[in-house]
Amino acid sequence: MTSKEELAAQLEATRRQLDDLTTEVARNDEIMRRAQGRELRLLQAENLDDLIRTLIDGLRVSYGVEYVSVVLCDPDHDIRHLLLANGTPAEEFQDLLVVESVSGLAPQYIALQQPWLGTFAACDHQLICPRASDAKSIAMIPLSHRGKLLGSINLCSNDPLRFTRVHASDFLAHLGIIASFCIENVINRARLMRSGFTDVLTGWHNRRYLTVRLNEELARARRDKSRLVCLMLDVDHFKQVNDTWGHAAGDAVLRELAARIESQVRASDVAARYGGEEFVVLLPATDVSSAAKLAERIRKKIAESAMALPNGESVTITASIGIAEVSPRDDDKDLKTLGDSLIARADVALYAAKSAGRDRVEVEAA
Repeated sequence: MTSKEELAAQLEATRRQLDDLTTEVARNDEIMRRAQGRELRLLQAENLDDLIRTLIDGLRVSYGVEYVSVVLCDPDHDIRHLLLANGTPAEEFQDLLVVESVSGLAPQYIALQQPWLGTFAACDHQLICPRASDAKSIAMIPLSHRGKLLGSINLCSNDPLRFTRVHASDFLAHLGIIASFCIENVINRARLMRSGFTDVLTGWHNRRYLTVRLNEELARARRDKSRLVCLMLDVDHFKQVNDTWGHAAGDAVLRELAARIESQVRASDVAARYGGEEFVVLLPATDVSSAAKLAERIRKKIAESAMALPNGESVTITASIGIAEVSPRDDDKDLKTLGDSLIARADVALYAAKSAGRDRVEVEAA
């Protein structure tokens, strides 16, 4: 081969190398572009519902895999309550697993600090990917906050070579960091929006709101020379529900209870979850006789039919209700003390209803 031919061969080899490099750069640019697009969609999620759908459906489409699940650790039921408050129970997300602990769900959770890629094994991964019946490989992307494992995003493919131990996982690791940040961000945002005056579980107003409105209603009653009646309601034997069926069942009962109470009260009434299984309803410009009739309707509504539980069973619930009233005078200046007294007297009447056998209404003793 002449020197001219050798030079031409070298030029051709160099050209091929340059073409290969150009192709690789273009491929890497496309990978980077898709990765940035995924992360941008996560960052743009406006609420927890949107973020979960983006994590599950968005990543499944973007990665072109057959199945994606998300596991979130929620020991205090905070995530469940926020989803419920937004109108979408966790159970409606088919591939979202909200658990009280990740311990025992998959062996990789013991030390999952970086994405784990490898063979999908039903004995190891069925609990975190319950609908991935034909999966052959899996990428488990850890979700964490301040060094604590919150769960994982699980990408499952029917291709055994799609996720292997030899594949680079830098982009997946970065996705996990962004997703973890987004989850924490939307949860905090939801808490902030609802924590002020709203009970996350029932969607009712909370005790803080009740305190503000009680003062306002007392001032109105004083000005109008009218009465203000307080109903205090407590679920009978509520601890047995939690002990028998768990806290998720207790949550379901409280939500249904709130809905049944709400169906009976007027728009002008002030209803709030006082704490635990206790609820308070303030009835402005109402006499005790009318309040007792309303309380009796509420009591019957609560007990009229069984309440469905998340496990498919049902339970019949009863409630006890105490009633107290106040007619503020012009010289009643300390409305806070007056309000505290009203609540306390309704609580005494509630205790009387409990002592008399429960599932009844009691008016404070004259």
